[in-house]
Amino acid sequence: MTRVAVLGNGSWGTAFSMVLADAGAEVVMWGRRPEVAESVNSAHENPDYLPGIALPESIVATANAGDALGRADVVVIAVPSQTLRENLTRWAPLLPDGCLLVSLMKGIELGTTRRMSEVIAETTGAGPERIAVVSGPNLAKEIAQRQPAASVVACADEAVAEKLQQVCLTAYFRPYTNTDVLGVELGGAVKNVIALAVGMAKGMGMGDNSQSSIITRGLAEITRLGLAQGADAATFAGLAGVGDLVATCMSPLSRNRTFGENLGRGMSLEEVVASTRQTAEGVTSAESILALARAHDVEMPIVQHVVAAVHDGLPPAEIVRRIMSRSAKSEAD
Repeated sequence: MTRVAVLGNGSWGTAFSMVLADAGAEVVMWGRRPEVAESVNSAHENPDYLPGIALPESIVATANAGDALGRADVVVIAVPSQTLRENLTRWAPLLPDGCLLVSLMKGIELGTTRRMSEVIAETTGAGPERIAVVSGPNLAKEIAQRQPAASVVACADEAVAEKLQQVCLTAYFRPYTNTDVLGVELGGAVKNVIALAVGMAKGMGMGDNSQSSIITRGLAEITRLGLAQGADAATFAGLAGVGDLVATCMSPLSRNRTFGENLGRGMSLEEVVASTRQTAEGVTSAESILALARAHDVEMPIVQHVVAAVHDGLPPAEIVRRIMSRSAKSEAD
């Protein structure tokens, strides 16, 4: 039996713990708050993030990272992206030798423009053959309800990706393998920013034509950034690209879409942040993604204008005016 430590008991960390347990793994889930761990252990529920969802009784929870990591074969990391380096620096001495490290995070680090797998490599010294990412249309609540879903497990070492595929394969969760870690991570990070833009359009009362236009042009921006860095174009046509993008942009369960929708309705950034319990990764990663685009001389107007909205206070209506007044060009450009 594979022993898995899940570091992070938010909605996605908890839902993925369910997947792992249903697939037959021995799962220990870590979270900062002892009372949440106690609820998982005694009531088999995470009332803060997935209220009303019955968790497998085999999942053990703890607020002690050392207890979670002790004998782990696989360490799954599901903390907010901007806290990864600090947390993992503290956890690195506790990691078992040779364990596989799996990122569920979808963000780009502020200040360094590092992807999450790169932060993991820098803080742990692990090689690419030990680092994997899971990404795709993975809305946590639906997966926790065991609704059918597919995802991507990406690792530079195909055999490792295949091994991890089996660790999380269930009757309702179907993972596919990929070796394009770069493309999978970029798709997962940038789609959150595009979802903010779609949410703003929805909040302003715009219909499906407007929203689908943003999604499609957003995919073009994601693809341009990925190709400029050497990613595989096919990745962006798959689950970790268009699949994740559509789910995040169109679902009311999406934190990033909901955040943007509230901005579009006229709430201030401070009001939206105050009303948002969970992290909207697109807000924290938008500046890093724009910096990455500029470093690779890639034009990303949607990302650029989202940054102006969430960090500079540009009104959503002005974003629409500016984007629609851009010079006409070929779709292929």
